[in-house]
Amino acid sequence: MVSCSVEDRRETVHLTRPLVSVVVPAFNASPYIERTLRSAVQQTYANLEIIVVNDGSTDDTARLVEKMARVDSRIRLLSTANRGVAAARNTGIRASSGPYVAFLDADDLWHSTKIEKQVNALHRLSREWAAVYVLHHIINRDDEIVCSYRPDVARGYIYARHLTFKYVGNGSALLVRRDVALEIGGFDTSYAAAGIGGCEDLDFELRLAARYLVEVIPERLVGYRQYPGNMSSNHLQMGQGALEVVRRSLAANPHLPHYAARSAMNATRKYAYWQFRQAKSSSLSVMVLWSIIRSDPFFVVQRILQKGLRWRKIQNSDLQFRSKFDLKSIPPVEPHDESRRSRRHLVRLAGVDAKLSSSLEP
Repeated sequence: MVSCSVEDRRETVHLTRPLVSVVVPAFNASPYIERTLRSAVQQTYANLEIIVVNDGSTDDTARLVEKMARVDSRIRLLSTANRGVAAARNTGIRASSGPYVAFLDADDLWHSTKIEKQVNALHRLSREWAAVYVLHHIINRDDEIVCSYRPDVARGYIYARHLTFKYVGNGSALLVRRDVALEIGGFDTSYAAAGIGGCEDLDFELRLAARYLVEVIPERLVGYRQYPGNMSSNHLQMGQGALEVVRRSLAANPHLPHYAARSAMNATRKYAYWQFRQAKSSSLSVMVLWSIIRSDPFFVVQRILQKGLRWRKIQNSDLQFRSKFDLKSIPPVEPHDESRRSRRHLVRLAGVDAKLSSSLEP
């Protein structure tokens, strides 16, 4: 009888686990790139290749990545001219070798079990299931958690619901089958070219969700960094980008029932309204608010005048109880507190998804 050492058995397990390609687009990311890559190399799932696409940085990003690559051979640096995050992600996808691709923005953090849990979830499902996402905390420059929303989650065919509720929420939460990412055309670079980049993640997710099933791990395994100066803080661009993403998605899916299309536009206008308010763009705020008034006067009266003030108070109170985003421990996720009106709305959109999923090609 042939006996195997512990090391041999570990090597066998490693070889049978599919390679995951981690794509990290990076532009002038020197303040955070080392912390970000550390959260990737410390994953409990070790069979990774980590492709950092240096998108024309003018700071020390490339030098810091090369320094870490000398210590961990899984890290690889590709340098290109500055073309934006969508083009950088596409470069990483094309250069990847694994059957799965995970995206990690150069200032975000991952919990150590993120990839392992995503691979375990997706690997047991049929190829109709193309991706799996996780939840997130919002963190600041110092890795402190400043906000954790009570999340909505959905799985399966979620296109109609995702148009309204936008479940994924950031670019570092998704793991996708590589061949599907290529099949749907990767990330759309035209938004950056038009000066409204920032919502390419949502565009990619909607094209994915329109044709495939999506799984979810209902745990907060991403630290999504927001701070003055990063892309998500460009409120004018984010508002305009979100409106254009949803407009294009609805145009590409004319079979979507009117109720679901109206719901998607209403939700996106509300998001854009808050973005334009934060950008102090009175003209765009008024324009979007007028559209909201015509479609949902209840929101204008009940939410803007009342909940807007309460939301600011909640945000301020959160800042008093900051804790570091922990790469090891996972706090429990509180259930989402839905109103009766919201539940009815969600049930109706779930019915739309159920009907649409029946027409998917096997």
